[in-house]
Amino acid sequence: MNKKPPVSSPPKRPSKEPLTLVRALWVGLAALSFGIGVIGIFLPLLPTTEFMLGAIYCASKGSPRFEAWIRSRRYVGPLIKNWERERAISRRAKYIAVSSIFASAMILLWHLGEGWLRWAIVALLACIACWLATRPEPSARD
Repeated sequence: MNKKPPVSSPPKRPSKEPLTLVRALWVGLAALSFGIGVIGIFLPLLPTTEFMLGAIYCASKGSPRFEAWIRSRRYVGPLIKNWERERAISRRAKYIAVSSIFASAMILLWHLGEGWLRWAIVALLACIACWLATRPEPSARD
């Protein structure tokens, strides 16, 4: 009738969580998205903001430290903050994006042959440019 008290495990210290396969995949997707976003800064047909937002999302799932690093970048941090806070795009970013879309449309018109696909792509680009141009500009909060 001598019962032993249950053995309790020692308290766990907060430590860095090991990089699991799922976290590694999130980090990999974040890095890929960030890389494509950086390339999109220079190539007209690749969007930057969408890939950076995707990188932030994926990094938040896999590595908060990587997420913080992306947010601290000089060129993309303010874009991300403005979009998350106000769904706003700066005038400079709009100008660059719409100019790049216009250049892409001209290249497509020049290189694609006659047909419906050419005009469908140009119409899609025009819709995207109109949507971008009508987004509000960030307020002068900071």
